Amino acid sequence: MILAINPNTAIDRTLFIPAYVPGATIRATNWAVGMGGKAADAAWILGVLGYPCRLLGFAAGEAGQQMEKMLRTRGVEVDFTPVGGETRVNTVLVEEKSGEQSTISVDTLQVQPQHVDALSKAVRAALLGCSCVVLGGSLPRGVKADLYAEWIRAAVELDKPVILDASGEALRAGLTAGPTVIKPNRDELGTLAGKRIRTLEEAYEAGKQILDETGTIVVLTLGVEGALVVQPEQTWRIPPLEVPVVSTAGAGDGVLAGLAAALSQGDPLEKGARLGFAAAAAVMQTPGTADCRLADVERFKPRVSLKPYP
Repeated sequence: MILAINPNTAIDRTLFIPAYVPGATIRATNWAVGMGGKAADAAWILGVLGYPCRLLGFAAGEAGQQMEKMLRTRGVEVDFTPVGGETRVNTVLVEEKSGEQSTISVDTLQVQPQHVDALSKAVRAALLGCSCVVLGGSLPRGVKADLYAEWIRAAVELDKPVILDASGEALRAGLTAGPTVIKPNRDELGTLAGKRIRTLEEAYEAGKQILDETGTIVVLTLGVEGALVVQPEQTWRIPPLEVPVVSTAGAGDGVLAGLAAALSQGDPLEKGARLGFAAAAAVMQTPGTADCRLADVERFKPRVSLKPYP
């Protein structure tokens, strides 16, 4: 059983518009409802892939109830800690003319110290029976930045493989706790490195430095340049798959799901990367965030290429 932990739960509502015109009434041509939050997205995708998964996090209100119902239809076990406020409802705007995407998000969960204690207790109990841990997404307002680090240490003490996908101070603090893998994008890597990452070589050097200093494997997602899997034995470059794109929202969480699937089975990370980037391509074929079809994942898997780097 894979344990996914997503403190700041969310649902994404995606609107497809011809073009954004300030001050005008804009009529959407299509819409979709999908999952939101990195670890929740990964759980949603793992349900499609057929891997048992349990999701923990804070949730509230009608949006929290809707999110739980959606996840259960995929076979995901859900054990949310109820809090005040409302689970976030993000709006994703996809401009069809330019292909650009924007996400509008607001913090709406109201988390108190007793809620954090309750979720931490649930996490520690769930760690005992899990095969892999996935932590991801932002932290709700008022929650300390080192909360991920606390849970990672608890997992490491039990010898559980851990994947962290976060940003800012939550990522920096979490990295000090010794996760097995982190999955930053270019901007998140630049924040860790303290400099702008412009080239593939700079991305590799920054990832290698993190690996050498912490022992944590770094899977870098680099957009049109593909990805790098920086690990002790061998670094792999994964060129991007050329596929028609409906929406990119949640594609990176397909990678997260694939990595978790491999680590949960004790498989090489390369197998997880192949599955994950196939899932990412499949996600881009659907309008809903992190939604995908198993047939698309299987179709894309043979096209994912891992090339030694440098």
